[in-house]
Amino acid sequence: MQTQFSQEQLRDPAIARANEILRSCVHCGFCTATCPTYAVLGDELDSPRGRIYLIKDMLENDRPADARTVKHLDRCLSCLACMTTCPSGVHYMHLIDHARVHVEKTYKRPLMDRFLRWTLARIIPHPSRFRLALFGAKLARPFRHLLPDPRLQAMLEMAPKQIPPVSRNDDAQVFKAKGERVKRVALLTGCAQKALDTDINDATIRLLTRLGCEVVVAKGAGCCGAITHHMGKERDSHASAARNIRAWTGEMADEGLDAIVINTSGCGTTVKDYGHMFRMDPLADDAAKIAGIAMDVSELLMQLELPQGTQNLRVAYHAACSLQHGQQIKTYPKDLLKRVGFEVVEPRDSHLCCGSAGTYNLLQPEISKELKSRKIKNISERSPDVVAAGNIGCIMQIGSGMTVPVVHTVELLDWATGGPMPPKLSI
Repeated sequence: MQTQFSQEQLRDPAIARANEILRSCVHCGFCTATCPTYAVLGDELDSPRGRIYLIKDMLENDRPADARTVKHLDRCLSCLACMTTCPSGVHYMHLIDHARVHVEKTYKRPLMDRFLRWTLARIIPHPSRFRLALFGAKLARPFRHLLPDPRLQAMLEMAPKQIPPVSRNDDAQVFKAKGERVKRVALLTGCAQKALDTDINDATIRLLTRLGCEVVVAKGAGCCGAITHHMGKERDSHASAARNIRAWTGEMADEGLDAIVINTSGCGTTVKDYGHMFRMDPLADDAAKIAGIAMDVSELLMQLELPQGTQNLRVAYHAACSLQHGQQIKTYPKDLLKRVGFEVVEPRDSHLCCGSAGTYNLLQPEISKELKSRKIKNISERSPDVVAAGNIGCIMQIGSGMTVPVVHTVELLDWATGGPMPPKLSI
């Protein structure tokens, strides 16, 4: 794709990166075949290729975002299926991230939009606030149909029926390895996950310590920044990321770390991109080091001696977009589940998003519900006993519509190697 940026524009590193990405696009349209929003809406501007044209026009002409451009960019899930499909290696993630920052800086959204996005950015990354909000949403849920905005209704519907108790495993501490220590790792316990499902971190710690890992929950580490990052709130997202970088580099300088383990794949995609996010920042070197040792929990488990076993359960594996497209991890979770004895099946169109995508199911509820319905239908066709996924957003999204339990992959692996049965399986 030809671009017409001026030399003055190209002095901005963000614009220079956008120019590089735009010029790698050859207009082939392969991305439209795997774009969930294009599949639902059928509008070229709701495909990656269409959004690339909109972003090019906006940035090249150095103009503020307009309502039409914002509408189509907001509809992007950032599922990154287009990056898996693209034969030219177009790094759409960095382009859409930059475009969202530009939108946030140059476009004044309608009042309700600004209120909703401000509320989400101030609540979800903070587990205590989020937990209180969930209690409030649970109380208000019976009255959700009285609300005029479908996005407000979606927020109330998201609240789980049971809000889990606080887990002390999320506090800053060190969990010693059982037996000989083979690795020392830091665990990102996250933000939303700590309020929505404490079983996941608990199972991760049990499993890793059983397999010889010393697990550190570093003081000062928290939200990875993904929630605000995908809203274009660059200052907020970088502040969250910087806290993590400082916390983990402190652990690396102290007793060292073999890995930073992440069991929420959306967070993993973001942490692995810290090097790019901070490339022009004084924290650049530390950010690159952190990104270099960040791992999804399935990547680490493939390096450990997970015992073989036999389990009499049929597991439908849901591939989270941030894992299969964002991190290009496609087989590890399935390989691990098979190794401990589960029968693993995969639904049709497993490359397509379930519609969760961070806050997408709250800000774009109509499209999200359609994608959720398709995903649940495809999973149900496989008649599973349980569904496994590697991302809390997917678990909440799919779990609210399935008749069988939806759990994190690590919960099943923990159970199969000596841990307790996942509580959702006993209900």
